[in-house]
Amino acid sequence: MPATTIHRARPLGLVILATSLGFLVVQLDVSIVNVALVRIGHALHGGMASLQWVVDAYTLAFAAFLLSAGALGDRLGARRVFVLGLGVFGAASLACALAPNLPLLIAARAVQGLGAALLMPCSLAVLNHACGDDAPARARAMGLWTAAGGVALSAGPLVGGVLIERFGWSSIFYINLPVCLLGVALAWRYLDETPRHHHEGSLDLAGQCCAAAMLLGVTGAVIEAGALSWHAPRTWLLLGLGMLAGLAFLCIESRSRAPMLPLGLFRRPAFSAATVVGLVVNFALYGTIFVLSLYFQHVGGYSPSATGVAFLPFMIAVTAANVLGGRLASRIGPRMPMTVGLLLGAAGFVLLLGVDATTRYAVLMARLLPIPVGVGMAVPSMTATVLSSVPRTRSALAAGVLNTARQAAGAVGVAAFGTLAGGDIVRGLHMASLLSAALLVLAALTTMLGLRPSTTP
Repeated sequence: MPATTIHRARPLGLVILATSLGFLVVQLDVSIVNVALVRIGHALHGGMASLQWVVDAYTLAFAAFLLSAGALGDRLGARRVFVLGLGVFGAASLACALAPNLPLLIAARAVQGLGAALLMPCSLAVLNHACGDDAPARARAMGLWTAAGGVALSAGPLVGGVLIERFGWSSIFYINLPVCLLGVALAWRYLDETPRHHHEGSLDLAGQCCAAAMLLGVTGAVIEAGALSWHAPRTWLLLGLGMLAGLAFLCIESRSRAPMLPLGLFRRPAFSAATVVGLVVNFALYGTIFVLSLYFQHVGGYSPSATGVAFLPFMIAVTAANVLGGRLASRIGPRMPMTVGLLLGAAGFVLLLGVDATTRYAVLMARLLPIPVGVGMAVPSMTATVLSSVPRTRSALAAGVLNTARQAAGAVGVAAFGTLAGGDIVRGLHMASLLSAALLVLAALTTMLGLRPSTTP
């Protein structure tokens, strides 16, 4: 029986819904927590450094465990690990809501990041498996999956503001519980298990430790450079730790019989090009959103809730462009949507160079909107390209590699762009925009070289 017939035994719409719920809670906790930081600080008596770790503990744990989570999904079955991720995320959310102090909240946030790491690659692997060999269906499904993340990002600040005003800061974590329970029910009912990839040896624990140390060291160094300076001993200590851990990681992966990151994947031009695109997009997008939030509140004088409303057009544009990008990729392949989207995003960053402290909101949005439209067009093609460039038995691992690069780049982007905006926010926004435009142009060239015109997702 053809693979497509087997994999369409389940209604694809319900498969998309179940897997999208996992992505939704992951993205919701990226945006919703920022609105609650002031209230958390007052309630749990924490300073700015502690509140920063409330955000960073989630992001770093998320990035650090993605590769192992992808490999685990390939070994045990992506549906099984996806359900496990929902359980871990839900339990950690309950622990966050009940945390009596900041250290326990930070620890629970790190466990949330672990749950998110289990969810992300395995949701993609299950969705990829359900589409079988139907490339247009896969591209459309990826567009809807990424759109769910866009909805969560856009709704997070608004939902968070309402919940905090009515029920307190802990309510932003309680809201995850019914979503996780619904996801588990749908997963057991409508998701088929993926084929298992039989590895030699055990899980790559040494590689996992080195990967975590590398991410922690590099990200921590960038954060400390903003707080202290690039000349501070602590900055250089963290940077050295990250670089040494990175070299050790490459040595371990090149010699391991069962590496968490098979370096041979990067010999595939399409895989490498799409991974570079994911890294650049998240570095530029997450960093820019962070700087813009500072711009709205410190330069424009917006309240936190008004800032959430101000970002709505941006987030809605990302969501709509995700759907459009998925449909375009299903018809003409990923190369042109990715290339055109990246160049459109670069043009938006160039337009931001004309923004200053007196720029009206409508003018700012007109200059800004090419960025989410362009990036939104590129992301579904990027995701589908990564998944289609490897055998389906390795799709969870491939998704883990892509999302590790994206989350790590996003964390570094926030730290780097925050450093640029530390003295003068407008000047920092200009410098961040110029850097982002250059990186997106380079990513577009990488796409043109790495993907053949005939390549389809």
